[in-house]
Amino acid sequence: MRGLQPRRPAGELGVLQLAWLGDAVWELHQRLNRCREAARALDLHRQVVASVRADAQARQLERLDPWLQSSERELVRRARNRAGRGPRGGDPAAYARATGFEALLGWLFLHDPERLVELLDHLEDNNP
Repeated sequence: MRGLQPRRPAGELGVLQLAWLGDAVWELHQRLNRCREAARALDLHRQVVASVRADAQARQLERLDPWLQSSERELVRRARNRAGRGPRGGDPAAYARATGFEALLGWLFLHDPERLVELLDHLEDNNP
C-alpha cells in the first residue's frame, strides 16, 4: 500500500511539519508585537501564551477566511484533516482549525513571505 501513496518531492514538508513551523512563526510574531509594550516579562508571556493557544489561533483563521485564496484554503483543509485530537480536555475542532492556521503560516513563511506579511498585517489592522 505504501507505494500507492503520492510522495512529496525531496525537501518538501508535510502539513504537520508546516504546522509545527507555523506555530513558531505565530509565536515569534506575537512576541515581536509585545516587545513594544512596557510591561513585566511575566505579563507579556501570559499575553503571548493566550494568543498562541489553539482556540485563539482558530479564531484568527476564522478572521482570515474571507481573504484566503482557494489554494490556501485547500492547505488549511488538508492540515485540519491531519490534526488529530489535540490535548486532552481541549476542543478537537479548535485544535484542527489551529493546525490549519499554523500550516498556512508555515507554508507562507517558506514560500511566500510577502503574502504572510499581508495576512498578518490584515489581522493587526482588524484587531477587535
